[in-house]
Amino acid sequence: MKEFKTLKILDHFRKAFEKMGVDYDLMRRILQVKFVMDGRKVPVVIGNAKKKDQETENGFIKSLWIYVLMGIINVVLVMMNESYIFQMSLVFGITMFMVMTSLISDFSSVMLDVKDKNLILSKPVNNITLNMAKMIHIVVYLFFITMALVGPALVAAVIRHGVMFFLLFFAEIILLDFFIVALTALLYLGILRFFDGEKLKDIINYVQIGLSMVITIGYQLIGRLFNFIDLNITFQPKWWQYFVIPTWFGAPFEVLLRGDLNIHYIIFSMFALVVPILSIFLYIKLIPVFERNLQKLNNHNGRNRRSKEKLVSWIAAIVCSTKEERSFFHFASKMVKNEREFKLRIYPTLGFAFIFPFIFLANGMRDGGFERIASSNAYFNIYFCALFLPTVVLMMRYSANYKGAWIYKVMPINELESVFKGTLKAFLVNLLLPLYVFECIIFIWIFGVRIFPDLIAVLLNIYIYTVICFKAFKKELPFTRAFQTGQQGTGGAVFLLMLLLGILGGIHFLSKWIPFGIYIYIIVALLINAVLWRTAFKISWETLVE
Repeated sequence: MKEFKTLKILDHFRKAFEKMGVDYDLMRRILQVKFVMDGRKVPVVIGNAKKKDQETENGFIKSLWIYVLMGIINVVLVMMNESYIFQMSLVFGITMFMVMTSLISDFSSVMLDVKDKNLILSKPVNNITLNMAKMIHIVVYLFFITMALVGPALVAAVIRHGVMFFLLFFAEIILLDFFIVALTALLYLGILRFFDGEKLKDIINYVQIGLSMVITIGYQLIGRLFNFIDLNITFQPKWWQYFVIPTWFGAPFEVLLRGDLNIHYIIFSMFALVVPILSIFLYIKLIPVFERNLQKLNNHNGRNRRSKEKLVSWIAAIVCSTKEERSFFHFASKMVKNEREFKLRIYPTLGFAFIFPFIFLANGMRDGGFERIASSNAYFNIYFCALFLPTVVLMMRYSANYKGAWIYKVMPINELESVFKGTLKAFLVNLLLPLYVFECIIFIWIFGVRIFPDLIAVLLNIYIYTVICFKAFKKELPFTRAFQTGQQGTGGAVFLLMLLLGILGGIHFLSKWIPFGIYIYIIVALLINAVLWRTAFKISWETLVE
């Protein structure tokens, strides 16, 4: 079996693992198998599927260059020399945001996996060995991601600030990774203690959305910790800053390297050292409890949800024109709501879509105040809720139960139009529409009822945009591809489609300069929708991707 450099490094810590009760040889072999299997997977961040002759390559390692590009901003921040706590809080904020996002999107299924326990513990392997292997498996990959994000910044740190700055930076990066893993696991444990079965799986998905949103908000708050006075950065201590984790990791640079013994800096520095260490020890201690509760994921709740079924039937009767279309609307609705793997991948994306419009609104309020925003055209920020729609449409083809695709061959499907229309409508009704309606209510509260026609126009543009996204990608039957096959080189298409959304929003904005332009635009958008939804889905079996 292939040898890995990571395992050779771990060999130096063999005695430490054995003192904790770990069977090191077994743990090493488990990790070796996991690393080999990881070579067959493609992380969410990659937009290319691997070819069959590349199956032995590790797609994760190949994806790290993307994180290197994302981490260039860290180099710029580290090269500053104005305020260590300012620049390093931003660095750790960006890093924590990216690492936590990767943990949610790519490693939640690893952290919540119960298959290892059922398979490996049937052999002479103890719990501590298996659980340690799982934790190291996650930490190793998160460390690679973190190094890709901050590696160039570490080089810049040595050049700009010297060896001591570099060593402190590197040590805090390690603490940050352990803290992220422990924090995520402990949050999941809190949920696992009180719920079971299908309800638990839903709650875990909601927790992941919440984590994405909290991290995104926290990233925005970092810049608000500081005031800029005559280009000098000043720190204004507030009680809520103790809950903004990146500032913990920024403070030690002021205390240790500049000798600033501000009491707030000292407390932040203590948090940066003590909290990660305590959290990882607490996680290790609670691993057996975590694993016992993790078995609840195998419990299935068979309660009948008749009221929800009636609601779905009622909505299907309104939005679908044929019986076949209604059937696939029902089918796709159940897949969206019940398939855990699908929700693990798509719900965090929806969390970002929900929060982005408000982030840009908050930035505007900071500059102009609430009254100025309320009288402006800033409600066009609501278009950001559809920014991730290409990804959602693209995910329509993936499923953990893709092997059930044979059902399309045995069903009496007259034409494929009903398959795609019913599925897309189910995606819009179940995923995007609730989010959009909720945001509309908040936007009307902020901007007043004057924006109601514009919100109608935005919704019609979203429907147009959905069809365009569908037409832009290769046609595959819904839920017929495994998640591990990646997204087949669609990164460029997704980027162009995001630009197209901006163009649609721009045309909408220009229509407001014409007398009664918004109402004319609504009529035109209705006609375009009618044409697109009638003609865009006429697809033959021969044109489908095999």
